[in-house]
Amino acid sequence: MKKYTYLTLTLVTSLSLVAQSTSALKWRSIGPAVTSGRVADLAVDPSNPDRWVVATAAGGVWLTENHGLSFEPVFDGEGSYSIGCVTIDGSNPNTVWVGSGENNNQRSVAYGDGIYRSQDGGRSWTNMGLKNSEHIGMIAVHPSNSNIVWVAAYGPVWSPGGDRGIYKTTDGGQNWRRVLNVSENTGFNEVHVDPRNPKVLYATAHQRRRHVWTYISGGPESGLYKSEDGGETWNELKSGLPNGDKGRFALALSPVNPDVIYCMVEGHGLYRSSDRGASFKKQSDHATSGNYYVELFASPHDVDVVYSMDTYAQWSEDGGKTFKGLGERGKHVDNHVAWIDPTNPKHLVLGCDGGLYETWDHASSWHFKSNLPVTQFYRVAVDNATPFYNVYGGTQDNFSLGGPSRTINDRGIVNSDWYVTQTGDGFESQVDPINPNIVYAQAQYGWLQRYDRQSGEGVPIKPIEGPGEKAYRWNWDAPLLISPHNHKTLYFAANKLFKSTDRGNNWTAISGDLTRQIDRNALPVMGKVWSMDAIAKNQSTTIYGNIVALHESPVAKGLLYVGTDDGLVQISENDGGAWRKVDKFPGVPANTYVNDLKASLHDANVVYAAFNNHKNGDFKPYVLVSKNKGKTWESITADLPERGSVYSIAQDHKDPNLLFAGTEFGIYYSTTGGGTWKKLGSGLPTVAVRDIDVQRRENDLVIATFGRGFYVLDDYSPLREFSAKVTDKDAHIFDVKPGLLYHEASPIGYGPPGFMGAEYFMASNPEVGVALTYHIKEAPKTLKAKRQAEEKKNPDAITYPTAAAMRAEDNEVDPYLLVVIRDAGGQPIRRIVRSYSSGITRFTWDGKVARQDVPRRGAYLVAPGTYSAQLVGFAQGSFDTLTSVKTFEVKHLNNLTLPSTDGTLLAFQERVNAASRRYDRFEMTYRETVSLAKDLYEALKYTPSANPADVQSVLSVQTALEAMNIVLNGDASLSKREFEALPGLGDRLSTATWGSYGMRSEVTGTMRAQLDYVEAALPALEKELLALQSKLKALETQSIKDGAPYVRGGLEKPLP
Repeated sequence: MKKYTYLTLTLVTSLSLVAQSTSALKWRSIGPAVTSGRVADLAVDPSNPDRWVVATAAGGVWLTENHGLSFEPVFDGEGSYSIGCVTIDGSNPNTVWVGSGENNNQRSVAYGDGIYRSQDGGRSWTNMGLKNSEHIGMIAVHPSNSNIVWVAAYGPVWSPGGDRGIYKTTDGGQNWRRVLNVSENTGFNEVHVDPRNPKVLYATAHQRRRHVWTYISGGPESGLYKSEDGGETWNELKSGLPNGDKGRFALALSPVNPDVIYCMVEGHGLYRSSDRGASFKKQSDHATSGNYYVELFASPHDVDVVYSMDTYAQWSEDGGKTFKGLGERGKHVDNHVAWIDPTNPKHLVLGCDGGLYETWDHASSWHFKSNLPVTQFYRVAVDNATPFYNVYGGTQDNFSLGGPSRTINDRGIVNSDWYVTQTGDGFESQVDPINPNIVYAQAQYGWLQRYDRQSGEGVPIKPIEGPGEKAYRWNWDAPLLISPHNHKTLYFAANKLFKSTDRGNNWTAISGDLTRQIDRNALPVMGKVWSMDAIAKNQSTTIYGNIVALHESPVAKGLLYVGTDDGLVQISENDGGAWRKVDKFPGVPANTYVNDLKASLHDANVVYAAFNNHKNGDFKPYVLVSKNKGKTWESITADLPERGSVYSIAQDHKDPNLLFAGTEFGIYYSTTGGGTWKKLGSGLPTVAVRDIDVQRRENDLVIATFGRGFYVLDDYSPLREFSAKVTDKDAHIFDVKPGLLYHEASPIGYGPPGFMGAEYFMASNPEVGVALTYHIKEAPKTLKAKRQAEEKKNPDAITYPTAAAMRAEDNEVDPYLLVVIRDAGGQPIRRIVRSYSSGITRFTWDGKVARQDVPRRGAYLVAPGTYSAQLVGFAQGSFDTLTSVKTFEVKHLNNLTLPSTDGTLLAFQERVNAASRRYDRFEMTYRETVSLAKDLYEALKYTPSANPADVQSVLSVQTALEAMNIVLNGDASLSKREFEALPGLGDRLSTATWGSYGMRSEVTGTMRAQLDYVEAALPALEKELLALQSKLKALETQSIKDGAPYVRGGLEKPLP
């Protein structure tokens, strides 16, 4: 009975938590854009060449309407983040088609969910089907009938079947017919329409398969097809093309003469037809890798010029007989798409693994589009640097990088804040927890170096085999670990585990081969075992059988967990002295890749595992836990989405039941140890979360996304308080992280981007101040909202409100929330008005006291110390105290050379605040007096019975007021004629106010003098102004008696 009760309570609590939205916790992108990322395709609007739609391999779709000065992500909320192709409808450029799923076949390729269409230029999208295609190679639209579209569906790369073949729609994508199919293993990567005759089409078929252990990029089913009836029937073109196994095909029809067709066949060479494909002639052996390239682009200017995408882009001027390097100086390599300006043969745009580049001199020089943050990160690590920690990680083909989580600058984080810690493809980095200048960074296949952040020097420390020793097998992304028990101890894994106790200077193997040692070349692929001569056999594939996951228990020293790419978990409880193998896991297919292992931060018996089987076409999540050091396992996958492989897991360092899971389509959290899961936060686009790290000092969650760079969830600690105990209360303020106050620097002047232009990339800092997070169970409704809810509930029983009810609705003051900030003595120093809404809300108090003259605005930073916040609600004409006070600490950033240390600054700021209020009172009174004098003068000037002497008296008052204006605001008569003039009291006060409000340094003598002048001058000015007011009031009274019109309201004034 007790067990049943416990389970019931757990379920109720879980459901209560699931009902809470975490949208108030917002993900913050920190970039970088310094290396950008892989661009898969590019469509340039033929009617407006400044408008580009950019398809990125793993970062969604981006739009520029100003020739790349700025880019906007326009696909963030869709079902896929990986894009293979994009096509603009030539007859209606507002219609854009996108094929999801990268159209390459490399080891980290991501899958999509079909074809999308936009009818508003890319602003919004609709999935139009083919959801099981996983990868779409190309889309062709009929040149004069937008309803007719052909799609080359590449189909799954990891498995057979799916939506693969050539598909056609005649109703704008509402319905699709497969009009060409080869087999369950062969899809189509390209489809082209003859620009002169849309009934003539060409399509390229590619037989391929990839798994963890292998890649086959061809077979007898690869080929080239042609249709002459709009795709209804097809014939394979063979004349002059190779027989037998063929790899990926690429096709390009010359815009100069579409009779000329260029065809690249992977594994064979470059072919050309001059008769619309009736026959081909081999031009050269030039062919690129079907993993990444095999794409051709024919020049619109010269029939003999063709460009070939490759690691280094190639081009031919003789019809493909010879190729030469295009030129990559100052540009990233690995090219995938080219646009050739139809009006200028020297003007090209290339998309590559490093983003977009543009040239106007045919590749002699390149312009990098430095504001496209689509970097693909495999891993993330954070350091403990102060005052702000740094973030490190390894990227797909763009080095290992490091950069700040935030800066003191108002421009945020910019490209120049990032630095390279290792070249090549970047992978797992780790940072010494004691000395943040010691960074371990690696390139592919275990090329590890120890990077000195202070000097920029790198020391290679990869373990190397000894003479006669059996060669190691390193994974593309080898796991690396700094022991949580000794910051000088490293663990690093190939097919065996290595340990160093001197920061990598020396290594010792502490295991034998911990894998299954399977012969990958004996495994069947596409129904058979392939010869070593198969097209691209095993190309760009890690040798099978290596360690891919690694962790040491933070609780028990020497308790090690190792996971392999062939589905084993190995456990050592004595630092590698002996190993215990686990090869079966409940619900997990055999040999499934062990993507992550995390030993509990709280319990030596507990360990978590994430298995990832997507490279066998299985996209299900597999998350398991063991509570006995890996002896037995149970699933905690629970309600994670059925389609979405899991890459990474993490545990909170304070709450053992708070877990995080990074998946193919976002990040999820559980407050019940994996009993239930919910998507975390807002502001994160649809993207794969490959790795997670927690910055424990700041309670920040930092993730590596595979296509959108790094994201930070600043202070996720409120998740620890998610419980029915909290959320069932009417209102609750979550524990408050200490606020850090400082004034942001402006290194580029004025507000960002200064004078740097629209292309200047800036990622946001968190707001400076104190982040306050609170929960309102149910916000009060207005009378109007209540009536409308009742009418919606009972639409057939609507009654018209009474006149009194209508007036009550019209006159009701909307509810609002007051956040009252108090100092340690309980004195209110700021009231912040917020919307009174249900759910969780987070905002940042800027750490400033209220301005006495404009209390809705902040004046100066509070002193370090203890403060509190309290919620007070206003509804239906009355106030209600909703919470008790929640105390928190405020600190100042210690980054000043000449700080104020004795409290004089605060005392001065308090004087300034009070003087500003007094001066504001005087200035308002002065303006009212000036207005009265003006109005009274005009009234007396036209009143027949007015005494001329009174008119002169008013003029004398105006003269005195003008003299007073010079004292207040300076002599405008002189300054506008470029004469020197003394500052007015207002300028003097501004010097004291804005000078002192925006600093934490010592008060200058100049500031003190200005405030002294103002405080000394005000009493005499006030006395003078009162006298002028008294004189005007007497004149006003007399003017009324003389029959002048009233110049001010006031029922106390006499009637004529």
